[in-house]
Amino acid sequence: MKNCLVFDLDGTLVDTAPDLMMAHNYVMKKYGYKEKPIESIRHLAGRGAAAMLIRSIDSQGNLIKNNPIDANTHQQMTDDFINYYRQNISGHSKLRKNVISLLDWCKEKEIICAVCTNKREDLAIKLLKEINIYKYFDFIAGADTFDFRKPDPKHLTEILDILQIDKKNSIMLGDSETDANTAKAAKVHFVLIKDGYTEKSLDNIYHDHLIDDFENVKEIASNYLNI
Repeated sequence: MKNCLVFDLDGTLVDTAPDLMMAHNYVMKKYGYKEKPIESIRHLAGRGAAAMLIRSIDSQGNLIKNNPIDANTHQQMTDDFINYYRQNISGHSKLRKNVISLLDWCKEKEIICAVCTNKREDLAIKLLKEINIYKYFDFIAGADTFDFRKPDPKHLTEILDILQIDKKNSIMLGDSETDANTAKAAKVHFVLIKDGYTEKSLDNIYHDHLIDDFENVKEIASNYLNI
């Protein structure tokens, strides 16, 4: 029976906040909106670039006050964000603690690894290649891979179906309520990563286990999976 770990990307496998916020602030400055500190990633990330920009602008009250944004401008901003980010995707991003150790262990134990992210698939692949962990993953599903994405549980279950993995032999790992809600709806075990991109209290996010070091996943996986 095959086993699988499914990982979120931003804030889970990789701390991408510095590069995401550089792209965010480039676009905000270009279009006359306020730039944000890196800590703002906690409430801006998780739903993709387009949603990130809307959430940032809306938090300033500009959607209903003196500087509304129309659909065309929003699309231009999103395109500018993606183009800038593509060129600067890994300059300051870093792997979370002991990610490589866990991925090597998964190879040793023949555990299939996949990525389920709301980042565009091409950007996810580019980032994984630039930080040298692309080789560990058997499948990468981005925001545009299917006709649905997190928190829709089909984003996760479609990956498992393609890889022919039973839910009971899988674990999802993520850092936010979006990941948690996806795993819960899919009825898949969920490991929550501390210090991720969420404003919610960790106690208020569904999870089976809470970790701050990927080394701890080895024991969790050994208990849940058919290893």
